[in-house]
Amino acid sequence: MNELDLAYEQCRQITRQQAKNFYYAFITLPPAKRKAIYAAYAFCRLCDDATDESLPLAEKLRLLEQLRSALALAYQGRASSPVFLALAHAATTYHIPQEYFQDVIKGVEMDLTKTRYQNFEELRLYCYRVAAVVGLICIQVFGYKDPRARDYGVDLGLAMQLTNILRDVNEDLERDRIYIPQDEMERFGYSERALKARQLDEAFQRLMSFQAQRARHYFQNGLHLLPLISPRSRACPAILAGVYSRILDRIEASHFNVFNGRVSLSKREKLFLTTKIWLRSTLPVPRLRPA
Repeated sequence: MNELDLAYEQCRQITRQQAKNFYYAFITLPPAKRKAIYAAYAFCRLCDDATDESLPLAEKLRLLEQLRSALALAYQGRASSPVFLALAHAATTYHIPQEYFQDVIKGVEMDLTKTRYQNFEELRLYCYRVAAVVGLICIQVFGYKDPRARDYGVDLGLAMQLTNILRDVNEDLERDRIYIPQDEMERFGYSERALKARQLDEAFQRLMSFQAQRARHYFQNGLHLLPLISPRSRACPAILAGVYSRILDRIEASHFNVFNGRVSLSKREKLFLTTKIWLRSTLPVPRLRPA
């Protein structure tokens, strides 16, 4: 293996070890595109690692600043590590703007300084930076011609992140983070005090149902991406949508009891969904509904 191949292999290993819900979707891509997605994921992993909770705030901010500098250098052809070498090659090959990756850094940085969101406009910016912009990175790799694909890629990323927020309410509370918009909590008559008490009442269920409906809306819009991207790439976002839609189904089926364990799919379920949606995506006219 040459240096670039070794760099891509390191990114693949990072993705295989860390990407619980993504790896099964990524393996459906053609080899070259798969490697590029591995590089993008490995970069996002570096951003997450820089904000590890065991580190002091000043150290986290310093590490994120280092990532900003390393990213800029990589785009200048001066990669500082295997991950950035692979990322620079992928970015050049698929014309991925540097600002997309810089936005990811801005998103994880928000988690260091912001623990409440007054309204959905504020939350949407956060979701855009940590998830929707990743959708924009991905569609550069997938390949598209219709500019509407960018809007649909953003919507799919928003849908997935909103699902994450619903699933992780309990874990986020333990970190003193609340992503449900404050004005919506007030509108549905559910207080922060009730949330911290894990109060599962009618007000909470109505509040969570509203959040779930919003996620569903973005899923429906995001699925319009599929016919606009390269046919060989369609299975990847279709599988991601299917997995996350199924997680949202589980949350709704539990009557939004997200306080007793994390809702997830088993490895067997993910493999079943991957196979089912991958085969379905090969049809001449792919169905656009989540599995």
